[in-house]
Amino acid sequence: MKIAVIGGGPAGLMAAEAAIAMGARVDLYDAMASVGRKFLLAGKGGLNLTHSEPLGNFILRYGPRQEQIRSLLAGFGPDALREWARELGVETFIGTSGRVFPTDLKSAPLLRSWLRRLRQHGMTIHVRHRWCGWAGSETLRFSTPQGDRLVSPDAVVLALGGGSWPRFGSDGAWVPLLAGRGVLIEPLKPTNCGFDVEWSPHLRGRYAGHPVKPVVVAGTTQEGVEFRHQGEFVLTETGIEGGVIYAISAWLRDEIVKRGTVLLRLDLAPDRDVSRLISDLSRPRGSRSMASHLQRRVGISGVKAGLLREYVSKKDFADPILLGTAIKSLPLRLVAPRPMEEAISTAGGVAFEALDGRLMIRTLPGVFCSGEMLDWEAPTGGYLLTACFASGHAAGVGAVRWFQSTRRST
Repeated sequence: MKIAVIGGGPAGLMAAEAAIAMGARVDLYDAMASVGRKFLLAGKGGLNLTHSEPLGNFILRYGPRQEQIRSLLAGFGPDALREWARELGVETFIGTSGRVFPTDLKSAPLLRSWLRRLRQHGMTIHVRHRWCGWAGSETLRFSTPQGDRLVSPDAVVLALGGGSWPRFGSDGAWVPLLAGRGVLIEPLKPTNCGFDVEWSPHLRGRYAGHPVKPVVVAGTTQEGVEFRHQGEFVLTETGIEGGVIYAISAWLRDEIVKRGTVLLRLDLAPDRDVSRLISDLSRPRGSRSMASHLQRRVGISGVKAGLLREYVSKKDFADPILLGTAIKSLPLRLVAPRPMEEAISTAGGVAFEALDGRLMIRTLPGVFCSGEMLDWEAPTGGYLLTACFASGHAAGVGAVRWFQSTRRST
């Protein structure tokens, strides 16, 4: 039984491992010069493998696709992922935010141990093999430095990523290949991304790169539901990006598509209520400057003060009531998401409606899909990687079981 896995990220490697565990011989193909490049990048800031929150809450992070992801996590969920890492010699810990990390926070040791085990179990890796579709109905065609190569496996697992970070191999080049075979694909779009804001040259020049923390971002959904998220973001030359923005990026993106822009409200002093702010700002400032008064009385300085100056008029700045109100609810209009190639991940991809319960494309028997190329999205926090691992596991198992079932029926 020969399984071809195309794509050497977490989903592809997990598909290979699951297939090998069921007795398959696996050849893994990747367009880049080495595998796991985006996985290694994810570890630069501390590899967030998964999250420790209860599974019921965990599932909610996948929005409209939570039922499909629920079935995948039943086969390989957060606890299984931690145990898998432990078997590779990598212990994990739960951070203060509930996120789960390797004890050394790094991805490279985990990847090295994983690849070593996969090779020991017979997996062969073929790098610089770019998948170019099919030659005929079932034969895979790859472009390599030595010319085209044709491969005819018993089943195929595609784990080609989304459309973000193309320099690491996730460039969405697979979309026309599958669309040309009639596969239903939802358009790729950025998620966990930054957004453009029309800053003044002064604010951009002085504060680009500065973190805004702590801060609460608030908004109102189309259904009139209010939400508030506390965290931090970074003011960039083009707008804003960072964890608290990534958490609501799907909503922000979709609102901009519907309305052209979206309005957020910033609470720059989440630890103080508005009445206390007004009281503190109303105290006499004597000979102190307004900037000094703002810092001394309410702890606002630097980039936060810059944001207030950007949106509050001089007249309102002198009014403690209006200034205190602005500190607690500063309007910030976002005009566009950043380009997809800058996003941490993408939404869209192969629709689950085009797949059966094993993640096999209904119209292409023996071809399975996994990872970020599927139509789902989730915020950062371990949810992305967990679903990639889970879908890879499901696709690898599904490919072997499909082959076994077809062999029994012949």
